[in-house]
Amino acid sequence: MSETANQTLYRQELIKTFERRQSMLEPRVTTDGIASGASYVFLINGSGDATAVTRGTNGKIPARANSDTQVTATMTEWHDKPQATRFNIFSGQAGARRRSAMQEESIAVLNRKKDDLIITELATATQYAGLTATTLTIDKAMHAVSVILSANAGLTQNDVTGLLTPAALAYLMQVKEVTSKDYVEMGPLPGMPLMIRWAGITWMTHTALPGAGTSSETLFVFHRNAIGLARDMDNMNVAAGYNDEDDYYYARASMFMGAKLLQATGVCKLRHDGSAYAATA
Repeated sequence: MSETANQTLYRQELIKTFERRQSMLEPRVTTDGIASGASYVFLINGSGDATAVTRGTNGKIPARANSDTQVTATMTEWHDKPQATRFNIFSGQAGARRRSAMQEESIAVLNRKKDDLIITELATATQYAGLTATTLTIDKAMHAVSVILSANAGLTQNDVTGLLTPAALAYLMQVKEVTSKDYVEMGPLPGMPLMIRWAGITWMTHTALPGAGTSSETLFVFHRNAIGLARDMDNMNVAAGYNDEDDYYYARASMFMGAKLLQATGVCKLRHDGSAYAATA
């Protein structure tokens, strides 16, 4: 007769899944908070590439008007609402800890949406560095930088961002001009997403870029003033509670926002082959 009575123990702390929980791109674009409205208009102002003139034959200086371009971002409501019955919380592993997790994850979903909207607008740009998808090199990265500079979007401090897939980062980190302190202004910081400042640009790794992990990845180099993100003034509305009638807990995160490409010349896309660094079975 067996004298063994094994028991199964369940850990009562949650282990988070691998997901993006913060918005990496919101600080890298032009943002505005609005109190109300179905759309938000960004005003792009400049001289229209005017050149200096001499005084006219009549003795007067010719006048001109500045160039004003209005670009509209359409506001849309975005929500996430997880819920669970009281019995599921009572009987399930980790118990009440799952209630707070619902609220944490709903916020993470909204943060991901911010980046998704920005990336969608970046993808509408039409300028490329090169015609074919090759692996990232110094020459290819500098091609993209050249495109931005040619648009007179200067490499002012902290205003130009390079977005890399994990595969593109893997190639770039094999180049001494990127890894050596002689060339890099700012290296990765502890506890922060991998970010380096090189060639006057802040380079970041993002896992949601188009085609990530394939032979047709899309990377981006863009100026802050090329992309706008409009959002409600309160930024995010978060609620959590209990429904007495149907006996369930819920959490909700809501946000009104819209992104828009403001100046196409301030965005350069790179076709990239990241297939060599994709996961294999």
